[in-house]
Amino acid sequence: MSKVLVSDSIDQAGIDILSQVAEVNFNPNVSPEELLTIIPDYDALMIRSGTRVTQEVIEAGKQLKIIGRAGVGVDNVDIPAATRHGIVVVNSPEGNTIAAAEHALAMMLALSRHISDANQSVKSNKWQRKLFIGTEVYKKNLGVVGLGKIGSHVATVARAMGMKLLAYDPFISVERAEQLGCRLVEMDLLLRESDYITLHIPKTPDTTHLINDEAIAKMKPTARIINCSRGGIIDEEALAKALKEGQIAGAALDVYESEPLGESPLRELGKEIVLTPHLGASTAEAQVNVAVDVAEQIRDVLLGLPARSAVNIPGLSPNVIEKLRPYMELAETLGNLVAQLAGGRIELLDVRLQGELATNESQPLVVAALKGLLSQALRERVNYVNASIEAKERGIRVIETRDASMRDYSGSLHLSATGSMGKHSVTGALLNDGEIHITSIDEFPINVPPTHYMLFTVHRDMPGIIGKIGSLLGSFNVNIASMQVGRKIVRGDAVMVLSLDDPLPEGVLTEIMKVPGIRDAHTVTL
Repeated sequence: MSKVLVSDSIDQAGIDILSQVAEVNFNPNVSPEELLTIIPDYDALMIRSGTRVTQEVIEAGKQLKIIGRAGVGVDNVDIPAATRHGIVVVNSPEGNTIAAAEHALAMMLALSRHISDANQSVKSNKWQRKLFIGTEVYKKNLGVVGLGKIGSHVATVARAMGMKLLAYDPFISVERAEQLGCRLVEMDLLLRESDYITLHIPKTPDTTHLINDEAIAKMKPTARIINCSRGGIIDEEALAKALKEGQIAGAALDVYESEPLGESPLRELGKEIVLTPHLGASTAEAQVNVAVDVAEQIRDVLLGLPARSAVNIPGLSPNVIEKLRPYMELAETLGNLVAQLAGGRIELLDVRLQGELATNESQPLVVAALKGLLSQALRERVNYVNASIEAKERGIRVIETRDASMRDYSGSLHLSATGSMGKHSVTGALLNDGEIHITSIDEFPINVPPTHYMLFTVHRDMPGIIGKIGSLLGSFNVNIASMQVGRKIVRGDAVMVLSLDDPLPEGVLTEIMKVPGIRDAHTVTL
């Protein structure tokens, strides 16, 4: 039975889901040293923000198949190391979207109306109304940095509150920004024109200290900054200095460069700053949502199914997976088939999407094809996570092409592999019932479903050759389940595909090659 380690506090609903398929060890107080010691025993690791999954942890986790982060950010996981080791890393990109967005809006309003200080004043038996005169957000310019799911929800609500929206996001189209009521601008313009700036971006080398002395100098003296995304995006010393000197009017922070917040100049500030202890996802609903979402993905991976929100599998978003899952199975089958036909070392793989399939995302299909291509050599070591890396390390060049012209099938996939023993190609399609069919081998037309054991021959199209192969296999007690021949011209070369009930005994392939008219023969196990 699989074993799952839960090393941070998560809702019981997540543990209940994992317990259906695995032995679950809930150890939220595990130390980094202890984690290194025990992780070799586990197939899956479920975390939140408290556990740091370093390269050392990943290398020690010899059995790890998946790391699940119950939340949006995965900056506490060494993604490149996990990818190199073929470990799926998943998160819950939407589980706490509403909670985080609402907290950012709450922080903006609390900052504008001095909610925290006014509350403390009243509780101290004071009545200082004039001290807490606030600022309205109505008709103010809100600069949204990052129009992902959380930033988009903040923009939608802020627009309903009567705010004017500017946005900076180099990965969002003008059309998408306009749908949200945002004017897409460059970062400098956003800094200069915004009355409020809310950050909704990951921490990367490019975004670390994005808000620094230079950025703050461009802001209005009435500007206020809200950060409920990731600590380190704001230079906290620069921010504290700017607030003390009145360069800007205020800030509201839920995340910090170091957590929990230790000695910091931010603590010395007054009503111009609001500080909360990383509460963005801390709602009862969000805790359940992220726990259930990630637990379900861990369960699926342990059962051999794909994860819907893997962060280190290129192009495999939940929507794409749902749409392309049957075609990914097709691509993997064809990759496995063409690798066995080509034999030897593969140098080039050409993946061609044909017909209606040409309008779809290509990357998931390329990854699936590479997984199939490498499966014979690497067996269980290759998966959707590391297939591209393994191919690159082996010098396999990949070409992606599209051909939208209609074929015999509405959508089909063509793979061509070139290697040390020549070039072979296969084409496959899905029939109406979703069944995979091989529709061509080396450009010879056929129509057969793949089976576990198959025999492919290239022969001269001549009377009697099919009977000879059948008799030969019968003499070795090999039963033929089905047989089909494809040819381009009469009496030219032809391809014969036989589905077998049993693997070929040793030496049979050599005898097949002795049959007059047989030019080539390959056995395939799928």
